Amino acid sequence: MTDSTGRKRGRVSRGAAEVQPPAQQAGSAPRDVADSIPFGMRLAAGWSWRLLLIGGVLAVVVFLIIQLRLIVIPILVAVLIGALLVPFSGFLQNHRWPKWLSVLTAMLSALVVVGGLLTLGIWQIVRGSDELAAQTLVAWDRFRDSLLNGPFHITEAQLNDWADQLIQSVQQDTGVLLSGALSVTTTFGHFLAGMLLALFATLFILIDGRGIWNWIVGIFPRRGRAAIDGAGQAGWATLQNFVKVQILVATIDAIGIGLGAFFLGVPLAVPIAILVFLGSFIPIVGAVITGALAVFVALVYLGFWQAVIMLGIVLLVQQVEGHVLQPLIMGTAVKVHPLGVVVAVATGSLVAGIPGALFAVPVAAVVNVMILSVASGAWKNDAGPPPPVRSALWRTVPQRPGYKRGE
Repeated sequence: MTDSTGRKRGRVSRGAAEVQPPAQQAGSAPRDVADSIPFGMRLAAGWSWRLLLIGGVLAVVVFLIIQLRLIVIPILVAVLIGALLVPFSGFLQNHRWPKWLSVLTAMLSALVVVGGLLTLGIWQIVRGSDELAAQTLVAWDRFRDSLLNGPFHITEAQLNDWADQLIQSVQQDTGVLLSGALSVTTTFGHFLAGMLLALFATLFILIDGRGIWNWIVGIFPRRGRAAIDGAGQAGWATLQNFVKVQILVATIDAIGIGLGAFFLGVPLAVPIAILVFLGSFIPIVGAVITGALAVFVALVYLGFWQAVIMLGIVLLVQQVEGHVLQPLIMGTAVKVHPLGVVVAVATGSLVAGIPGALFAVPVAAVVNVMILSVASGAWKNDAGPPPPVRSALWRTVPQRPGYKRGE
């Protein structure tokens, strides 16, 4: 019986042993499949789906910005203006000015400066527009004579054919031109709405900018608010430096090109200097367009060789800006490599045109500084209690972990 029982037990154990390996194989099969994939492939797959997720989020953000550009662009303009006016308003308040008077003085100063420059430039251009048109026709006649009598052997019939083709193309696009003319009212209405929105946003940034930022920080999870707040302060300081340095660089460009045009005898030197100043806020693109305008005016009024001299002046000023001012001043303030500036401007122009080129560099600089601030952990060094917040938007949300209202 013992033998038989032992035999039975042996059979059972042998049966269990025979059944157990398939179970082990079934349990170890996933481990074998995972282990069979090389580590480099798993690492690449992990990076791939994370990069795809980040790219998808960025694509959605860019799409929303483009769709809401009539709101986003005025807000960004207000942030840039606020980065310049907030220190000025704080300076006045530190010298015992009332807050309302400091805010009002800062807003009126910005409006007077910008409005004065635009008024002076437009008045000079309107006053000289008739003469510019006449001189343009004279220059065209000279250019036409040089083509007919020059070494290119162009006949008058060929010039007439090119003129006819130009007229036909304009007539074919008459419908497009009319539709564009009909949309001028809508575009002008959007411009006025955007300008008013930018003014109101700037006013609220001056009045309660810290409270608005505290409310934005409160949207994020509690554990990440200190990092977001520290990164935002670093980005705001970078944006302030960018605006100040950009104004300095634009002023130097305007003075250099304006004085060159004045001493060369180019008419409309003041409007050219104003346009150079305003165009300098658009990196690369603005300098090229305003410089080409200065050369064109010199060519129309003074002739070919004076235009060549004007071109040399423009190139000299831009080279000084690009190789001296940008590395020494802008590079220290923005901390973005020149190649990064070029790529950012090109990408912004491709995505959003002139507004994209205008905001590409400050956005890239601020994002770069915020990422570096979070990654370096510099926000952890700020262990002191945050300042009290007076905004109604922040009454129910603490600013940092462990911070209670009234401390």
